Amino acid sequence: MAFRWSKRLDVVVLVLVALTAFASLAVRFIREPVLRAAGWALVTSEPVAPADVIVLTVDSGPAGSLQAAALVQKGISKQVAIFTEPPNEEEREFIRLGVPYENAAARQMKQLRSLGMTDVVQISEVDGSEGEGLVLPQWCDEHQFGSIIVVATKDHSRRLRRVLDRAMKGHLTRVAVQPARYSSFDPDRWWKTRGGIRIEIIELQKLLLDFTLHPISL
Repeated sequence: MAFRWSKRLDVVVLVLVALTAFASLAVRFIREPVLRAAGWALVTSEPVAPADVIVLTVDSGPAGSLQAAALVQKGISKQVAIFTEPPNEEEREFIRLGVPYENAAARQMKQLRSLGMTDVVQISEVDGSEGEGLVLPQWCDEHQFGSIIVVATKDHSRRLRRVLDRAMKGHLTRVAVQPARYSSFDPDRWWKTRGGIRIEIIELQKLLLDFTLHPISL
């Protein structure tokens, strides 16, 4: 009797182990596609054609410089334009002390020239994507641009697309948004690094807020 009970217990244990293993595999099978979908929710990539100018967002950094160089080499455009950020507290102190310093825009300008870009212009100071959306339409109108390509980091590209959809409404300039290939955010593996998790959480919150404030981004 005890022997039969022991055999039944062994069978139950084996079944539970098998079910646990199956559940673990099922959760993993479902989990990764969901996480990848969350990562790609932040990204948009639009086809590019020859344009009047390539514009780099204020936070595009070295990845934006590399993407601009690749587009110029392909003959998409010859001119590159960058935004600058207002000086922060540290930079203002350097200015007060009369000590030379390089801000992000100056470093990006050097990167672009090192990559062979000869026609590089600065647009104006802006504070983030909303500021870019306020400045870009008027700048495009003043220069009578028919089309531009805006390069952003991958994680910022979809939210920027929504901002520009609203900002450029009623203006004739066509805008294509391109994610920088070498930006650090990887939509297929973001949950595997602490930095990727931080970027996903912050940018997803911002994107959801944008959807809440502007349900129809037109």
